[in-house]
Amino acid sequence: MPVAPPRPKDLPLTALRAFEAAARLESFAAAGAELGITPGAVTAHIKTLEASLGARLFERGARGVRLTAMGARAVPDFTQAFDALAKAVQNLRAEAAPRQVHIATLPAIAQLWLSPRLPALRRTAPEISISITAMERPPNLKRTPYDLSLFFGETGTLIAPDVIFPVCAPQVAAHLSTPADLDRITCLSDASWSQDWAIWGAAAMPGRSFAPRGPVFSLYALAVEGAAGATGVPIGHQALVAAQLAAGTLVAPFGPKVTLSGGLRLWSARPMAPGSAVLRVARFLQAANAD
Repeated sequence: MPVAPPRPKDLPLTALRAFEAAARLESFAAAGAELGITPGAVTAHIKTLEASLGARLFERGARGVRLTAMGARAVPDFTQAFDALAKAVQNLRAEAAPRQVHIATLPAIAQLWLSPRLPALRRTAPEISISITAMERPPNLKRTPYDLSLFFGETGTLIAPDVIFPVCAPQVAAHLSTPADLDRITCLSDASWSQDWAIWGAAAMPGRSFAPRGPVFSLYALAVEGAAGATGVPIGHQALVAAQLAAGTLVAPFGPKVTLSGGLRLWSARPMAPGSAVLRVARFLQAANAD
């Protein structure tokens, strides 16, 4: 009577995913951020995988880790496989819930640009369910369940250029005549755009050293709110403060206006089917900046 040999154990899928992400991103920390786990968990997954294989995938050294020759040869196949798996999952989600659209965006964009436009979007397409997730960096849409990415950057369809300049309440502007007056005014900064003042200052006051004095906010919307309350002067991103400028709660006391590279851009990782909810939402957002 023939005896079947024991079936070889499959390699753990979570460990394979951690290996592929760490190899592709060349960082255990970046892989953890993409997968939603800690760098230590990535390390543990890779150690489990190496123990199952009986071979090393990464060389450990004083300066960090690097792929072994075997690990490097394996990466392209796993990247292609996980990309295909992610696409299949996205297609399955889209077919199972064709009227749901998930948008990933920067917190400031969610609060100051996207949120005010949602009522009009819901009136235009009441049958579409919109989900918004705020995050500091654009996600990898090939590997995450988001349909659209709305960020300042170089990738995607341009919604609005990124133009920056100081803004403040009208009562504060009454005491400002030239950029040099900022030396005696509280300047508000945002942690996500820490270089804004330096970029604008170089254009407004060439050859002059300018160091803004004032608090740094972790949320840009708080800096904008503080400016409207006459607590200081932040750098305004035109697309995000347009409503306040139109209402007169904020004004631009002086120029110049500096256009940064990139801009507010909308991006999707896959083609949008004609008539689909994702395409309808994308077209609405592309036209919404004219509102």
